[in-house]
Amino acid sequence: MEKRWEIKKAGDKTLVENLAEELKIDSITANLLVQRGVHNYDEAKFYFRPQLSFLHDPFLMKDMDKAILRIEKALAKKEKILIYGDYDVDGTTAVALVYAFFKKIFSQIDYYIPDRYSEGYGISFAAIDFAQKNNFSLVIALDCGIKANEKIKYANEKNIDFIICDHHRPGDEIPNAVAVLDPKRADCTYPFDELSGCGIGFKLVQAYTQKNNFSTSELNAYLDLVAISIAADIVPIVGENRILAHFGLKQLNTAPRPGIKAILQLNNLKKELSVTDIVFVISPRINAAGRMESGKKAVELLISEKEENALDSGRNINITNSERKNIDTIITQQAIDMIEEDAEMVDRKTTVLFYPEWHKGVIGIVASRLIEKYYRPTIILTESSGMATGSARSVKDFDVYYAIEKCGDLLEQFGGHKYAAGLTMKLENVKIFMERFEKIVSETIEERLLTPEIEIDAELKFEDITPKFFRLLKQFAPFGPQNMTPIFISKNVISVGNPSIVGVNHLKIMIGNSSAPKNNFSAIGFNMGQYYQHVSEKKSFDICYSIEENEWNGNVSLQLVLKDIRKSE
Repeated sequence: MEKRWEIKKAGDKTLVENLAEELKIDSITANLLVQRGVHNYDEAKFYFRPQLSFLHDPFLMKDMDKAILRIEKALAKKEKILIYGDYDVDGTTAVALVYAFFKKIFSQIDYYIPDRYSEGYGISFAAIDFAQKNNFSLVIALDCGIKANEKIKYANEKNIDFIICDHHRPGDEIPNAVAVLDPKRADCTYPFDELSGCGIGFKLVQAYTQKNNFSTSELNAYLDLVAISIAADIVPIVGENRILAHFGLKQLNTAPRPGIKAILQLNNLKKELSVTDIVFVISPRINAAGRMESGKKAVELLISEKEENALDSGRNINITNSERKNIDTIITQQAIDMIEEDAEMVDRKTTVLFYPEWHKGVIGIVASRLIEKYYRPTIILTESSGMATGSARSVKDFDVYYAIEKCGDLLEQFGGHKYAAGLTMKLENVKIFMERFEKIVSETIEERLLTPEIEIDAELKFEDITPKFFRLLKQFAPFGPQNMTPIFISKNVISVGNPSIVGVNHLKIMIGNSSAPKNNFSAIGFNMGQYYQHVSEKKSFDICYSIEENEWNGNVSLQLVLKDIRKSE
């Protein structure tokens, strides 16, 4: 698939020069910092040396005082508390965090994860009935609830109080709960509104420890869960998220909880963990429990205190994840076949597919896979409980939530973010929805957004790539949205030696350029075997790439990870 190369605008020249001088660094690194909003020494200190003391006061969040007072009342009166959360990674890590923290100081507590198939996303009537039947008078809902107006009304009628901790966009009316913690509320002035659902749960616990004079070290043991949620939920890794991710990764690498240790051991992951490892190894396995069986299995794993129990849970989740892989591979191919057999669908600006037999637990993954192939806003629907229910995914810079909202009259419920959403509709509305969604997207999406973009930070010459430069580059981590791994462009490079295809379709090549004949770098282009012929012709070409360390037989060297190749002009 053709890609757009977009080179970021360079930072202000004076700012770059001043920062380079102030920090005693090269101008390329200074420019990368300015592009990321780092303009002076103090901002660089905040960026490179995050501190937990930089976290905002949790009581700046609207309703936090009400939430803590209600929890204190419940503890004092020995009420039963139910910790409730969504079945995905963000929800289950949030439940594990809040449950494990309060379990240490209060025994009248339990947790509840809704069944994806019988209850669906968010707070359910069934859960409220469960709470009433089992005498839970306070429910703390995590990663969901901001649009659960009818459910909260139902709970109020049964004298069950709710504290909602959510990070999704609110509707027109805030639910009538005891407290609603959501920085995206229009009337909330909390300084950072991009926390994950687990991040909101962390702020709740932080507020409780602050109010009750706990040691701040009490919180550190839960930062690994927050880091996992940040990576899995693809929230921006800036501001508080950057601090939480930084220290959460430290926790994961120095003292992982037994459940995470089990996942790492069972998957033979022994290197220092990064956000990428969370996204591709840890997160899919936690998610698999809620997709295929029950999110409760994920919470069980995350709160395990004994390594033996954690290993048993980890083995089961590994098996579940393998089943999930097989199913999503089959469904993805079925979806591709449906598109390729319909000439009209091939030419659309959107993909909306409905098949009643598809497994509800993997349709979000399938939507993401189809974006990789067709690169356009995508919704995959299946049938569940007599309704069409589905997952939406979007392309960079297009707000799929807005487009879905414009179809709101056809939907029973929906919720989510700019890039990912869930929705439910009556079966008879599916075809109408497909046409309306296509029309709205066609009228609002810019044509360029339908071609994948590679955002390039700067142009490099090979002589610029030094060990010192890379040491500074490593300190830009943790990487993620709004702080992505730097991508560079180098022009008029040539193949040195003989390129080869390794694995299934990966291009392995030694690259050099005429300006620095001694500075040759090994490069790998994953799934880029189609460029083999061109680079074999010994003609110059341009590359865009990231830089990483490659360890082989005990030797560590810098390696270019290719993102795309073009003929030189």
